[in-house]
Amino acid sequence: MRFELNIKNNLIYVEKGTTYLEAIKDIDHPLKILAVKHNNNIKELGKIIEDSGKIELLDISTIDGFRIYQRGVLFLLYMALKELYPEDKLFVHHSIGDGLYCELKSGKPSQKKLEILKEKMLEYVKKDLPFKKNTINKFKAMKMFENIGLKDKSDLFKYRKKDKVNIYICDKYFNYFYGYMPPSTGYTDQFDLIAIDDGFVIIHPTPKSPNKVPEYKHFPKLSYTFNEYKEWLKILEVSTVGELNELISKGPNEVVELIRVSEALHEKKYAQIADDIIKRKGVKIILIAGPSSSGKTTSAKRLSLQLKVNGLKPIPISLDDYFVDREKTPRDENGNYDFESIHALNLDLFNIHLKKLLNGEEIELPRFDFVHGKSIPSGNKIKIEDDQVLIVEGIHGLNETLTASIPRDFKYKIYVSALTQMNLDSMNRITTTDTRLIRRIVRDFKFRGHSALATLKMWPSVRRGEERNIFPYQEEADIMFNSNLIYELSVLKIFAEPLLLSVNNSHPEYSEAKRLLKFLDYFLPITELEEIPRKSIIREFIGRSTFKY
Repeated sequence: MRFELNIKNNLIYVEKGTTYLEAIKDIDHPLKILAVKHNNNIKELGKIIEDSGKIELLDISTIDGFRIYQRGVLFLLYMALKELYPEDKLFVHHSIGDGLYCELKSGKPSQKKLEILKEKMLEYVKKDLPFKKNTINKFKAMKMFENIGLKDKSDLFKYRKKDKVNIYICDKYFNYFYGYMPPSTGYTDQFDLIAIDDGFVIIHPTPKSPNKVPEYKHFPKLSYTFNEYKEWLKILEVSTVGELNELISKGPNEVVELIRVSEALHEKKYAQIADDIIKRKGVKIILIAGPSSSGKTTSAKRLSLQLKVNGLKPIPISLDDYFVDREKTPRDENGNYDFESIHALNLDLFNIHLKKLLNGEEIELPRFDFVHGKSIPSGNKIKIEDDQVLIVEGIHGLNETLTASIPRDFKYKIYVSALTQMNLDSMNRITTTDTRLIRRIVRDFKFRGHSALATLKMWPSVRRGEERNIFPYQEEADIMFNSNLIYELSVLKIFAEPLLLSVNNSHPEYSEAKRLLKFLDYFLPITELEEIPRKSIIREFIGRSTFKY
């Protein structure tokens, strides 16, 4: 029996029993192939081909290839740590720029210790040891991990519906990773370890830098915000999904208390931000920015309430009304209108209006007619009194170009994002991007009539816009607000799962929908929806908010 494969628009034929690694061995490709997509399903290279179809090659330049490469590096690090410091434990926390921030149970490592670990990792690379997948009973897996001191992994499996677990084995070590692995240690030969804060970052090639390890740039404000949330998790006594599920399993009383404390922490932070604005005499413009589905709109509304408590009267201004006429909109590299470019806004008019308002003059706000692509008068005239401030929400808020004519002391910049700190276990993290994507899938369906497939299709474009227009300016913020709620994925799961199940394997986005479904399967659902406050961030996505959007 033979199978027909379409690889890079070339047809090849393979016999039954052939692996993907054998099938692609003669393919000319500029980067190491880490895995493939076969009929929109991700397949590890060691797997045997069982069907004909189209093959997409996954290398480090793809997001799936990037994830696979990173898991391979983490397994190398785990092996090196167990070989050299068997009593130590690795904790993988979150991404910082192009790095992945980690800590050790033994405390802050010296750069010398990290160099020793790196040398051991490179030894494994040279040996080109295979990563072997072994499927075992989940209760057996739970006992195996408890025996080697990784109870967090055992807790993760406890509430999964599936009774089988895929364990990866390399040399004499085994571990569990959420997702696919490269064929062997030789595939992940470029990386570095750099001491930062109380831990270190792992850096390795990325889709933007596929041929070499990029230079690491630290983001101290972002790092501080992540660490602040880590302290919140200590208050809540939940640091992994296993611990969250354990709490949910105890019943409604525990869940309700978790929701209340989580929301109280948010409210306290909004109050602190409002207090800080008051202390900074002269602030007249508050700029709120953040990536898609970060909760910017709810944050602006809740901050407004706290400012009113302090005697200020906020006036909201929408940047959407300052778009240039459609024919003046810049175009992207594909010739399409680039509405996310800062130059899609009438910066001159916006700055003229801001200066007039700060000088005590009255202005008439524009209104953008999206149907005809024209800016028209709104009839809405405003003027700033002594007890009033402007609140401007939009993706460009942190970019000084937006408000170039306004002195910095008059401005207060807030960066909002769902900076997830709770992880699946000590080595499998939950990315901020995944949390935001799931939020957006739910919101787009509920309020915009978009299917999960439509949201998944547009997400890469959204991410490119964030990389260009938001992330480079995040350290410009006066303060960062982490909009993540520790319980939210257990709520979003209820709404997101049926939407993701509607994506079938005829679409390239199927593999991403499948990945997110597997991810959500780790969470027990929270059904006490009535206990979620009407002004909660999560209401912006699931509905029944007290605010109008």
